[in-house]
Amino acid sequence: MIAVVQRVAHAQVEVDGAVVGSIGRGLLILVGVANEDGASEVEYLCRKIVNMRIFDNEEGKFDLSLMDIKGEALVVSQFTLLAAWRKGRRPGFDNAAPPREAAGLVEMFAKELATHGVQVSRGIFGAHMKVSLLNDGPVTFCMDTRSGI
Repeated sequence: MIAVVQRVAHAQVEVDGAVVGSIGRGLLILVGVANEDGASEVEYLCRKIVNMRIFDNEEGKFDLSLMDIKGEALVVSQFTLLAAWRKGRRPGFDNAAPPREAAGLVEMFAKELATHGVQVSRGIFGAHMKVSLLNDGPVTFCMDTRSGI
């Protein structure tokens, strides 16, 4: 499972011109599900994300987590994070889980975040989405459960 985690002042996602999810201060999380991913990857990644100390304390140092600041999360599925791009000019997506499995794991991911007390908004799986955000920092992390990066 791959996640691109961006610390934001606010973010929203639109589908067909309508806002379907929005948050204030917190994290925009783009999630890509790989073929071999399951519940253990979801739980591990959620625990890491909600506990990462990436928000500033009074001295301006990374010391507070999403839970500490009572921040929100906007979860958006993004299978293109699993693209194989080294060969040819068109990316391949064989590493991405099939839509049915991926949709279930993205939903499980959002629900798992909520079990930690995080207010969660979502995009719509498989829809053409327009995501807008105000990155705070900018602070962005790429996390991959397969490599530990």
